[in-house]
Amino acid sequence: MGLFHCPMGAPFYDDDACIDCGLCSATTREEMVAASSKIRAYLRSHPARQGAVSKIAVAGKGGTGKSTIVALMANALVRDGYSVLVLDADESNPGLHRLLGFSKEPIPLMALLERFSSGEPGHGTEWLKREQIAGGDIPSEYILDENGLRFLMVGKIVDPFQGCACSMADVTRDFVAKLALKDKELILIDMEAGVESFGRGMERSVDTVLVVVEPSFESLALAEKVSYMAEGMGIQRVRAILNKVPSEEVRQKMLDELNKRNIKIIGTIFFDRALFEAGFEGKPPGDSKAAEDMKMFTRQLLDK
Repeated sequence: MGLFHCPMGAPFYDDDACIDCGLCSATTREEMVAASSKIRAYLRSHPARQGAVSKIAVAGKGGTGKSTIVALMANALVRDGYSVLVLDADESNPGLHRLLGFSKEPIPLMALLERFSSGEPGHGTEWLKREQIAGGDIPSEYILDENGLRFLMVGKIVDPFQGCACSMADVTRDFVAKLALKDKELILIDMEAGVESFGRGMERSVDTVLVVVEPSFESLALAEKVSYMAEGMGIQRVRAILNKVPSEEVRQKMLDELNKRNIKIIGTIFFDRALFEAGFEGKPPGDSKAAEDMKMFTRQLLDK
């Protein structure tokens, strides 16, 4: 199968994380389907923690406004007294830090690995090897912190021939799995567009998937696929938020379509020119009806 990245995070066959699914040795489509079915069955029988909401992955089709929703939600949670860690796991979109109000980016976590040809953490990265990682364990150069809002980024594809983003996926999956959160602490993860991250198992340790849906057939279809993939990982809490909705009529049509797909909706952000212009200029969303509405949406999401 060429270069292979185990969705369970096993570095080699028969490692402790290996479930002997056979995916790494599959050579035919039939063997790959059988192995994938075994993984899905295993994950459904070993669900991620489904108690209080604390680890939220924000997914969706490209262009739906995931980063804007993450910024609105982070600000709403901070105003409600939560300590919020935002993790930028999208290797393409460069502007999330600006939407959050930060003037610069932190050093990406991938910088810890890029100095070593083996891809293994070297000196000064012992905190990454711990079984549990607390917020205070993260060195200051890799995290921005202001008024209860903290920001981390995994890394970006910035050069031609840089290679695939698989190592970034590994870092994201391992970091989120090890992250230990206290009461009133949450992590919001801005995922890459589409469903490739689910194929890599990046969302394995989250307890909630929030899918951002815009008024388009492709976005609605992808929301259904995200729900299917998350359920196959054992994640029972999948919610949708409608974004860039132009009218109440369109909203109702979207609700009908998502209800057919058994996807629960927590709220709707109608098209807002001020919000659109802020995103176009790379500025924080600021005060808007969307920001006010998000307070109610986040409270509904946290009320499991």
